[in-house]
Amino acid sequence: MNGDALQQDPSAVRSVDVLVVGLGPGGGAAAWRACEAGASVLAIDRKRCIGEPVQCAEFIPLPLGRCARDEGVLTQRIDGMKSFLPSGACERSPFPGLMVDRARFDRALAQRAADAGAVLCTDTRLLGLDLTAGTALIGQPGAAPREVVFRALVAADGPHSAVARLAGLAKLPVVNTRQYTVPLTAPYADTDIWLSDEYAGGYGWLFPKGPLANLGMGADPRFGADLKAPLDRLHARLAGSGVVGRKILSRTGGAIPVGGMRARLVHGPVLFVGDAAGLTHPITGAGILAAVESGESAGRAAARFARGGAHAELAGYEEDMRDQYAPALERAVARRRDLERCWHTPAAADDRTLRRGWVAFAEYFAA
Repeated sequence: MNGDALQQDPSAVRSVDVLVVGLGPGGGAAAWRACEAGASVLAIDRKRCIGEPVQCAEFIPLPLGRCARDEGVLTQRIDGMKSFLPSGACERSPFPGLMVDRARFDRALAQRAADAGAVLCTDTRLLGLDLTAGTALIGQPGAAPREVVFRALVAADGPHSAVARLAGLAKLPVVNTRQYTVPLTAPYADTDIWLSDEYAGGYGWLFPKGPLANLGMGADPRFGADLKAPLDRLHARLAGSGVVGRKILSRTGGAIPVGGMRARLVHGPVLFVGDAAGLTHPITGAGILAAVESGESAGRAAARFARGGAHAELAGYEEDMRDQYAPALERAVARRRDLERCWHTPAAADDRTLRRGWVAFAEYFAA
C-alpha cells in the first residue's frame, strides 16, 4: 500500500463523529480505534504519501512490535546503546528495541484504520476551525475548501500543530534535527549516542537498519542553529574509522517537542495526542510509543463521547495520559533546564554534567 492509494474525495464526507488531523502513528492509531469503537471517522493528512518524508531515527521499543508485523516494516533488532561522553569515555547499556521502515509503519497503521472503516484523505490540509460550532474547513490543491462537521477532533498533527494554532494555543518549544542515511560497512546491533556541547540541547546518534544507518543529531536552536557542519564532522569521523561509508544516500530533518506535556490535552472537543500533545520525551526525543498509545486511548475516548457520552470521557483521557506520562516527562524537563545552565560553559565539557542529563546513566534518576 502507498499513500496515494488512500486518496479519497473529502466532499463525500460532510459530517463525522470523529475528525482526525494527521496520519502519523498517533493519528493512524486514533482513527483505527475510534472506528473499532463504532464511530464514523474522517482522517486527513497534509502529506501526499503517508509517512514520507521520514523525519525520525526509526527506532521503536519492543512493546510496539505488535504494530510492526506488516510486511516490510521491521528492518532489524537493536540490542544495546553505547553512550559517548565529552572525554571520549563510553558506557554500554541494554537497549532492546526494533528498527522499522517508518513510512511503512505509518502506512500500516493507516491501513488498519481504513480496514476498520475510516475515510482517509491525503494531500488535505486543515484550513479553518470553529470549536464552538464543531466545524472544520479542509482543502486539497485545486479544489474548493469543504466544511466538515464533527463531534470530536483528535489532533495528531505534530509539534507545529495546525489544530493548536487555529485554536489559539501556545507553540511547543522544539529542538531541530538533521539526519543522513549512510551505508554501514558491517552489521551493527547497537545504537550509538554522542553527548557534547557541540550538540547543545540535543545529542548525536547512529541507528543501524540492516545495511544502512540513520546518522543524525538534534540541538536547541537557542544554542546554535547550524546542524550541518557538526553532522558533517561526525560523519567524516565515522567514515574515517570505517564504521560507515562516505556516501550520503538521503537527507532529512524536522522538529521535536521538548517542553513536556501541554498544559491541557483536552481543549473543548479536541484531544491532543503524540507530538501535538507534547508527549515526546524531552531528553531522548522518543515519541512513537507515546503517539500510538495516546492515539489509541484518544480514539476510544473520542468515539465514546461522539456516540453520546459525557464530556467526562474526554477528561478521562487526559487523566490517564497524565498518570502514565507526567512523571517521566517532568523529570526530563527538569534535566533539560539543568543542562541549559551549562551549555557553552566549562561544565558542558565535564562528563559528570552530561551523565546527569542522559537516561543511560544512574545519575539521571538521582534526586
